[in-house]
Amino acid sequence: MPLNMKAIQIILPSMLRRTIKAYALKAEIRELGGELTRIGRSRNWQLKATREQLDVISLAIDAHNEPSWYWVAKKLRAHVTYTTFDSLLHVAKKTPGITVNELMSKTDCTIAQARKVIDELEFM
Repeated sequence: MPLNMKAIQIILPSMLRRTIKAYALKAEIRELGGELTRIGRSRNWQLKATREQLDVISLAIDAHNEPSWYWVAKKLRAHVTYTTFDSLLHVAKKTPGITVNELMSKTDCTIAQARKVIDELEFM
């Protein structure tokens, strides 16, 4: 994990019991750069990753089309906040042709913020 990136810690309660093919989910998360560890002897797991890694992991979970994994992606998205114009612009640049509605759903930003970012992208 790069030194200038702040790691976000997320607790995943009863992850193995709530997911089908949990071994594949754990492998996917670790492959994409997340640090996944079990909390003591409990059923709970902890994920440490940067905001960008959380984005990549949640997109990968969606791509697998495994319904039992969707709660993990939802939990990851809840911890990622896009409050600055630059962070919203970064997300929009990664997805060419993104619409205002798509940007709002991905980042949970306001319609005014999304329009401002899309306008900036169109003039670049």
